[in-house]
Amino acid sequence: MLKRIPSILSPELLKVLMEMGHGDELVIGDGNFPASSMNDRVIRLDGHDVPSILEAILQLFPLDTYADNAILMAKVPGDTVETPIWAEYEKIAKKGDPAFTAFTFIDRYAFYDRAKKAYAVVATGEKALYANVLLKKGVVV
Repeated sequence: MLKRIPSILSPELLKVLMEMGHGDELVIGDGNFPASSMNDRVIRLDGHDVPSILEAILQLFPLDTYADNAILMAKVPGDTVETPIWAEYEKIAKKGDPAFTAFTFIDRYAFYDRAKKAYAVVATGEKALYANVLLKKGVVV
């Protein structure tokens, strides 16, 4: 065991976070996200929600200060589903990293394209819809 490392972060996820370099991207997918068909490097955190995982990751993971560093999957046009989880994400991100300014929204298929090129995908048990997050890693200063 180690001190001050959130227990929700598995050894496999910690290894991946350490391997990632500046500009690499990490996807945290909700329970409906097709993680295994998007990327070969999938870390399973079934049973955990995205807000808890996001909060834990941002304690260790610096966001990129030179690019859009936090991206959400936009709702499909015409979809009327409520997305209160986005406000929760914003509070977590503002608290978790000073490099965070605002979320960028991209459409579903653009998000999928980014997920295919991401360093890794974290598969969660999150039940909220449109709860997928993409983080771009920055540098430790």
